[in-house]
Amino acid sequence: MMPGGKKRWARNPTARVLNAAAIQTIVAGNATCCGSMHLHLNDNATALTYMRQNIDAWWPFIESGAVEAIVMNASGCGVTVKEYGRSLAHDSAYAAKAKRIGELTRDLSELLPDLVPKLQGKVRHRSPNLLAFHSPCTLQHGQRLRGNVETQLTALGFVVATPTPDHHLCCGSAGTYSLLEPDLAYRLRDRKLNTFAPLHADAIVSANIGCIQHLQSGTKTPVKHWVEVVDEALAMDAELR
Repeated sequence: MMPGGKKRWARNPTARVLNAAAIQTIVAGNATCCGSMHLHLNDNATALTYMRQNIDAWWPFIESGAVEAIVMNASGCGVTVKEYGRSLAHDSAYAAKAKRIGELTRDLSELLPDLVPKLQGKVRHRSPNLLAFHSPCTLQHGQRLRGNVETQLTALGFVVATPTPDHHLCCGSAGTYSLLEPDLAYRLRDRKLNTFAPLHADAIVSANIGCIQHLQSGTKTPVKHWVEVVDEALAMDAELR
């Protein structure tokens, strides 16, 4: 299952990649924002409203056993949804459901060890194709998922480099930080981009939409979600068949 949106999964790179690995995707049409942006703004009441709406949208699929996991392709959403149980622990009507939602939530990168064996041999690469990977704070610190994306993309034949200097530091996006503290946010962005520059990468890839948008604002090098480059490689394979 994927969060939110209409059932237009054919246009969704994540759904296409999962489909190529024989994993069916269900999109819950009534799901909405995960609530993280409102949490950043200390608007807890609105955030909790969104959380309850999502639980209501996802629960019928969970209760019926139709889904095995709730997959997040934005690491900022993932870290928030995994904490739904804690956020709604005080709500007797939602506490148990929220806890279960958190237990079933997976960042997309957590599926990679199972996806890679099914996708190997199906991806084609343009040459050169050097990817510089930026690990979002919400992935490496919030969810403590480190090294998996780089390792598994390499197994698929991509050439992935992670800059050594400051790899653990924020890019400056930080939820709403780039809006509320733009001067500091752009200094952090430029510092991060300067560590990528010596790599001369064809693209910078990340796992969170906030990071992707923020980094792209400071460079002409394409900045993408890592699943987009996998989807593009699969599409290239299909074209060559």
